[in-house]
Amino acid sequence: MAKAPSVKWTREHLLVALNLYCKLPFGKFDKNNAVVRLVASKMGRSANSLAMKLSNLASLDPVQSARGIKGLSGASNQDRATWQEFHDNIETLGVVSEQLLHDLFTNDDLSEVDFLNRGTVRLEPTASLVAPMGPTEITTTIKARRGQQFFRQSVLNAYGVRCCITGINVPGLLIASHIRPWSAFPSDRLNLRNGLCLSKLHDAAFDAGLITLNEKYEVMLSKKLQSYFPQAALEQNFSQYAGVKIRLPAKLAEPDAAFLEYHRDAIFQR
Repeated sequence: MAKAPSVKWTREHLLVALNLYCKLPFGKFDKNNAVVRLVASKMGRSANSLAMKLSNLASLDPVQSARGIKGLSGASNQDRATWQEFHDNIETLGVVSEQLLHDLFTNDDLSEVDFLNRGTVRLEPTASLVAPMGPTEITTTIKARRGQQFFRQSVLNAYGVRCCITGINVPGLLIASHIRPWSAFPSDRLNLRNGLCLSKLHDAAFDAGLITLNEKYEVMLSKKLQSYFPQAALEQNFSQYAGVKIRLPAKLAEPDAAFLEYHRDAIFQR
């Protein structure tokens, strides 16, 4: 049997692969992963081709390298250049990659591609999405929605679709919370290191400065929050986590220390 012709890796295909890399946990890049197979088929590629590309990209990930984890050694010069460009221009290329992924599955601009159930790829109505910035401004443009979706899907998946404080594992109750506010820091809106996966309750508390994280990623409670104690519900949701280190993400999205310092200094109500 004649071997199927190879499909050239275009810039657009690489951006889709980088988007997928942000959303799948390391170790789930194999050709039998249902998500990999489905996305590859939409790209006109083999599942093996996409799986190998994801593993090659892992070799460029500094977080994985710091942990002694190596991907495949076949990353090309194009891979390296596109990886660097993607992360240097995440505000622009995060949106572009999300649009490219979206267009593989649908032409409906009122639907978004959902990866939170890792065994499948679903289309979610835009109206059902939880905006990643919590109670701050909400924009309605297509570009903004694609950016929101990229940030939310990437941050939640980086944290294993679990609140990093409580471990709650219900996607509809989770927010990709910004450490430095969405409205004040537009250049960091899609920076994955500016995100935390929090339950809606803990996102609201974080946004209001009632909780924060110290230099060791441990939860701190503000005096204002503690002034409402004793309340059984508050103590159940907050007191037991005081001084406890959050669950850190597996890759790419470890909270930036400088962003957390800003939150402690400018937002936290000591």
